[in-house]
Amino acid sequence: MLALVFWVGITLMFLDFSGTLKCFLGWMAKVQFLPAILALNIGAVIFVAALTFLFGRIYCSIICPMGVYQDFVSRIAGKFKKRRFKFTSEKRKTRLIILGIFVVLLLTVMPLAALIAPYSAYGRMISSLLQPVYLMINNLLAKAAEHYDSYAFYGVEVWLKSGATLLVAIVTFLVVTIWSWKSGRGYCNTVCPVGTVLGLLSTKSVFKIKIDANKCVNCSLCEKNCKAEAIDFKAHTVDYSRCVSCMNCIEICKKDAISFTKNAAKPSSNEPTDSGLRKALSTGALLAVSSVVKAQEKTFDGGFAIIEDKKIPARDCPVKPAGSRSLKNFSSHCTACQLCVSQCPNNVLRPSSNLSTLMQPEMSFELGYCRPECTKCSQVCPTGAIEKITKEEKTSIRAGHAVWIKQNCLPVSDGVKCGNCARHCPSGAITMVKLPENPTVEVPAVNSERCLGCGACENLCPARPFSAIYIEGNEVHGDM
Repeated sequence: MLALVFWVGITLMFLDFSGTLKCFLGWMAKVQFLPAILALNIGAVIFVAALTFLFGRIYCSIICPMGVYQDFVSRIAGKFKKRRFKFTSEKRKTRLIILGIFVVLLLTVMPLAALIAPYSAYGRMISSLLQPVYLMINNLLAKAAEHYDSYAFYGVEVWLKSGATLLVAIVTFLVVTIWSWKSGRGYCNTVCPVGTVLGLLSTKSVFKIKIDANKCVNCSLCEKNCKAEAIDFKAHTVDYSRCVSCMNCIEICKKDAISFTKNAAKPSSNEPTDSGLRKALSTGALLAVSSVVKAQEKTFDGGFAIIEDKKIPARDCPVKPAGSRSLKNFSSHCTACQLCVSQCPNNVLRPSSNLSTLMQPEMSFELGYCRPECTKCSQVCPTGAIEKITKEEKTSIRAGHAVWIKQNCLPVSDGVKCGNCARHCPSGAITMVKLPENPTVEVPAVNSERCLGCGACENLCPARPFSAIYIEGNEVHGDM
């Protein structure tokens, strides 16, 4: 039950576009092992380590969404072919080599390391593959509700945020799903770096699965039902580096030969040994989902002329969210889980297609701008790539600066009055001044020291397809 709570909770957090669930479920992302390490969340790291030292890899069975997803696929596969597992020797060298490569990439090229990070990989699967379907269903419900003058739902835009991230998500989904269908915890116990680290710790755990050779009749049920393929029924042994303490072997054993205990002694009660633990782990309930109402973007102007889509300008420096501190801090902490992308209410954050920052979020302003009062990305980031900030702090952080492109500006190119950028600048960084060579034309002048890099000017500029004013990121975020 607790595994279901975590799995559903984290999945809903990636699907939720209203930002409501982050207040209740945000902690589930922060207790994920790798994000907790990157965020220097010592409490969460100690909690997971202590849990592993006590009970083995329960984290992998309950808290990790990728682990629970593998169990879900494996359970469905078991409906078609029962008792399909068999003991295999641990691929220890392979696991340690992959872990070593992962650590090196973690310190040098974070986007490549993020490809096999379990929480981030699961997040990309949900945000890239499931969220668009979820949003389309929501839009259908919104249209149906509108027919009855109800605004219980509101429509949202469904758009492709990144082709590269979508491709990675599809490949990850296929690999993990097929592997889980055939071999249960194959991905978890071969590739996953978190599984390898916790596997090393779990060999020293206090409570372990024990097989009583005197009671065992060598029926092999435990081995054939072990999704980690960690039980050797002939030798009556368990590979604790791969065992995820799911207790399935205890359930399936008809002779009470298997127990979860500190030693092989018979449990003091006739009740199965794991029942007390399961009851303790089974407490909790699913949280309710709520939504808020927001108006939908228009795609036509007042005269019903189709508005041409904006194109992304070539930025010399990408724009990172306020709270990132700097490009270096962001790139070294972000695991590209896409949680902040899925939570962004204005469609400003999107995964990067640049190889050096592949899939890590960056800001672009074709569909909206970063509102000064919105801090949702900083509230949900579990790794510290975007530090938690208040609304007041955000209004003083200079994440970027506006750059004016003279030839794109409508007062220059078309000879019409505009001033849209100046009217909508929330920090008053843009003023209209007379063009020196033509005093009858007013053009924007940018005070970079006051500019927040919110992108309101770029988004609301009427010039198409490229705005006459766009945002360049600051390598180090300054304060006003």
